[in-house]
Amino acid sequence: QVQLVESGGGLVQAGGSLRLSCAASGGSFSSYVMGWFRQPPGKERDFVAAIRWSDGVTSYADSVKGRFTISGDNAKNTVYLQMNSLKPEDTAVYYCAARTYAWGSPFSKDNYNYWGQGTQVTVSS
Repeated sequence: QVQLVESGGGLVQAGGSLRLSCAASGGSFSSYVMGWFRQPPGKERDFVAAIRWSDGVTSYADSVKGRFTISGDNAKNTVYLQMNSLKPEDTAVYYCAARTYAWGSPFSKDNYNYWGQGTQVTVSS
């Protein structure tokens, strides 16, 4: 059974940085896209960033462009999210996701078939 395991969350002051990591464990699978979503308290789970392994193309939500960077290693099914210039509105549970099929928009959570348990990121003002 493949599992995605996130790490790196925590409490940081506004303007600070955090780096999230996500690794697949418990088996082997080949993903086409890996990404990050986040869910603030009482709100929907929203897209943050994604990377398509075939060509390395990355996508970002407008709210994080220029501050967050997604990267990773396809061979290791590992993805990272470097978060700089953090703001209180970035506070959320961050989820790693993976898709093992080629089609579908990377922006929709409905197009991912593997999910991590989530890691809390709290940004204090």
